[in-house]
Parts: sequence; C-alpha cells; structure tokens
Amino acid sequence: MKVVFSGGGTGGHVYPALAVATALAQELGEDEALDALYLGTATGIEKELVTRAGLPFRAVAAGALRGRSPWGLAASLLKLARGVAQARAAIAQFQPQAILTTGGYASVPVAIAARTSHRLPLVLYLPDVRPGWAVRLMTRLSQRVAVTTDRSLPYLPAAKTVVTGYPVRPTFWQAAKTEGRRRLAIDPQERLLLITGATHGARSLNRMVAGYLPQLLELCQIIHLSGHSDEPRLERLRRDLPDRLRPRYHLYGYMHEDLPWAMAAADLAVMRAGASVLGELPAIGLPAILVPYPHAGGHQLFNARFLADAGAALVMEDNKLNGLLPLIGELLVDEARRATMAEAARRLARPEAATNIARLLLEVAK
Repeated sequence: MKVVFSGGGTGGHVYPALAVATALAQELGEDEALDALYLGTATGIEKELVTRAGLPFRAVAAGALRGRSPWGLAASLLKLARGVAQARAAIAQFQPQAILTTGGYASVPVAIAARTSHRLPLVLYLPDVRPGWAVRLMTRLSQRVAVTTDRSLPYLPAAKTVVTGYPVRPTFWQAAKTEGRRRLAIDPQERLLLITGATHGARSLNRMVAGYLPQLLELCQIIHLSGHSDEPRLERLRRDLPDRLRPRYHLYGYMHEDLPWAMAAADLAVMRAGASVLGELPAIGLPAILVPYPHAGGHQLFNARFLADAGAALVMEDNKLNGLLPLIGELLVDEARRATMAEAARRLARPEAATNIARLLLEVAK
C-alpha cells in the first residue's frame, strides 16, 4: 500500500505522521507492505525527523500566508504555487492510494495537489485543539478529518470529522521512571524537573532558567531542552555553577529517541503547549506547568486550557514567569497534588489514536 504523509514546522506535526505510519504498517500485517513517502519543506524540522525515522523524504516549497506584508504575501504565494507543482510531480511519480496531512503550512501544497490534480483521498489530522488557517483550508479538500479531542468539533464539519486522539510514538507507552532515570544518569532519589520549549526551544523559558538556575537546582535536578540557539550560552552558565550543583543540571539542545524516557523520569514538567502535550503528557502521566507561546494565533492557549480543565496541568502566562520559581517549589513538595494531576493526565490518554487514523487511511483508500 502506497501512502504519502505530509506535515511540518514543528515536531508536533511530524511525530504524529510517523506514529501513524508505524501503526499502518502493523495494520497491514504480513500480507501487504507499506510503501511510504513523506513530502515536506527542505528547511523545516520534518526533513531531519523523517530521515532519522528511515522514511523516504522529498522536499516541496511552502510559505506562510498569515501576517505578511504585501511583498511577503506575494513571495509566499509564489512558493505555494511552486510547491503545488512539485507535490503534483511527486504524487504522479509515486502514485499513492491515500494521503495523510497533519497540518502546518508545509502540508498545504500537498493537500492542494492531491485534490485538484489527482483527486486522491485525503485524510487530514488536526493535532491542536483549535484549527489554524491551514487546517481550515485543507478541511475543504479532505474526505475525512481526525481530531485529538471533541473540543475541536465545533470548528469542523461534523459529517467528515472523527475524534481519534493524538498519536504518539510507541516508546511513550513503554517508558517508565526507573529505566528513564537509569538511561539518563539521574539520581533515583532526587526530584526531577523537565523544562522544554519543544522543537526549537523557548527564549523566555531559557531566560527564566538562566536567571534562577542556582535556586532551581537547590530544589531538584533539571533536564533542560533549550533548543540549539541558546544551548552555548546555557552551557557557559552550567560550567560556572558551583561543583555541587553542576551535576544536577542536564542540558540538551534537543532530544529525539530519549524524550519519552526523560518525560517518564521527571516528577514535573515546565513546557510550552504545542500540540504534542495533548498526547505525550497523558501517555506518560506527567503533571505540568504549561506556558503557552503568546503568538502564532494563540492556539497553544487552547491546548493548555484543555489539559488544565481536566486537572492535568496548570497554566502560566509567558509574561508572568517571575512567579514560576515558587510554583515549581510548591508542586515539587506536594506529592499528593502531583499524583492527582498525573492521574488526570492518564485519563486523557488514547493508546489507540495512531491505529484509529491508520484505519481511516485504509477506509478512504478502498
């Protein structure tokens, strides 16, 4: 079975597609193999992640259309037109039976090419709670729309939309605290805080860490995923720490295969609220303080509120991070509260999400 996957910009769009590809191969079983092709931008995170996963990758041009000056909009439209032509050529050569897009402007040329040139069945997956402009456009082109939560249903056509859950990598269902701490050389008796700004890091979270690093390390050990741009500056701060605190700070630019184990090892997380939190925090059962990115249409705020309303997380505004240190300290010493939040997160878990979307692809392909 031949399937094209597309989606990019952040790991929250790419990892679900990879999880569905794995589930689809399992659904096909031994009688039929999966032949997959991933279409995305050459400069986005998708190329690196897809290549690491071992799937064939082909680049198509794409450009964001929102919030652009007239000249910027014209340039993005030209990129979009070029991307549609490139996607049409790739699809014509590969001849898939179905296409899955997971959102982001990187997948728009693929969706347009699929439906305007080849009339191929298109399944659209919305990772976030609230759809952005790209998803709203692709909804018109798709046969089926999969969503993470029923909170998305009012934004989308009821006749073609189904709640599947957020598909996470299989390792998230296997990762456990004891093994996670062993893998990452974390003291099993210490409290552990995970701080991450997702794929590219978060400048405001990194500034908070830099400003309060010794105080944070007095409370707990830290795994910090800073993004590559701030990593050198934070590494200099790590080297300047007192000898007794330095081993307590575990700095990474980014994590790939070890991320599920880092989340499993942690007692508490401080994170942005990109789409991945809707699947990964429930899969691990990790309580979190979510700091939504205040721009890009505000979609992260809707993700954070969904988890907070379920009792699985707390929400802090990006411009109020001076109050983060006492909140972290309060939660780290309140084991009962963290246990309640963890259980609330687990109740949101959807282990069958990737299989649900894989079956939608099989359905439209027939």
